[in-house]
Amino acid sequence: MRLVKATVLAAVLAVTALVVPPSAVQPSDVSLVRIRHAQGVATGGKDVVWILAVGSDARPGQAMTRARGDAIQLVGINTRTGAATAIGVPRDSWVAIPGHGREKINSALYFAGPRGMAGAVRNLVGIEPDYVVVSRFPFFEDMVDDIGGITVTNPRRFADPYLKKEGFKQGRIHLDGYNAMAFSRIRKGLAGGDFDRSANQQRTLRGIHARIRAQAAVPGFIERGVMTVMAHTDTNASPAELFEIAQAVAQVDPRRITTCVVRGRVGFVGAASVVFPDVAQARRLGGAARPDATLRGC
Repeated sequence: MRLVKATVLAAVLAVTALVVPPSAVQPSDVSLVRIRHAQGVATGGKDVVWILAVGSDARPGQAMTRARGDAIQLVGINTRTGAATAIGVPRDSWVAIPGHGREKINSALYFAGPRGMAGAVRNLVGIEPDYVVVSRFPFFEDMVDDIGGITVTNPRRFADPYLKKEGFKQGRIHLDGYNAMAFSRIRKGLAGGDFDRSANQQRTLRGIHARIRAQAAVPGFIERGVMTVMAHTDTNASPAELFEIAQAVAQVDPRRITTCVVRGRVGFVGAASVVFPDVAQARRLGGAARPDATLRGC
């Protein structure tokens, strides 16, 4: 069995990790940006650390952090209690992007990079993330394959003629890298469209966490992961911060994970189909989760 060096990053659900062989990761595959006001992570303290995770639609040769975003999840980790929460944002949400007027939130990454995406999410939810993690989808597929696939609970059967013609059955299903990507990205085969897709992204990341969390206690797991991050990830965070983030992720209790997706209604701006998010609900979610990274009802 080949040796795999683990890459522990704060990921979308705040209780998952990215585990990849170092040879498969290039600096353009993952970006972790510390937002200016972030003061780092103090595990065992009272702080809730907020991480915005974004999948990049960048094509080969295109800058990952200047493409349209997808799989947008705002994650909070309570380093004192081990709780974590994820607030999903539909990618077509029509929001205010700092310095660029109102656009779909997925374009914030294209217009203004990770900091612009952080600002757009702050305008909607009322929480500014401490860190932004951006990754490419091929990297995500490789990571899922490398950990042996994941198991998710699918609430209803759905299919897509392009990504998954035969569809995904209802119930507990095992996914390899490609199918985890398809499960997370399909929208048109879902009754709830963008909203159900965001919920499926959260189910996918729960599956990843279930595969990875048990390895956190293996001696050297976190240390090797941090070294891999530093060697293969474009980041302005220090090794100490990365180590603290990894510890915070490892300490999250799966029983204390709560998730929710920002609601809204589908409409049009000109010829473009968009989601008009329920800003009041988004702010309520942000206000409820801000103190302790816990949502009590969605």
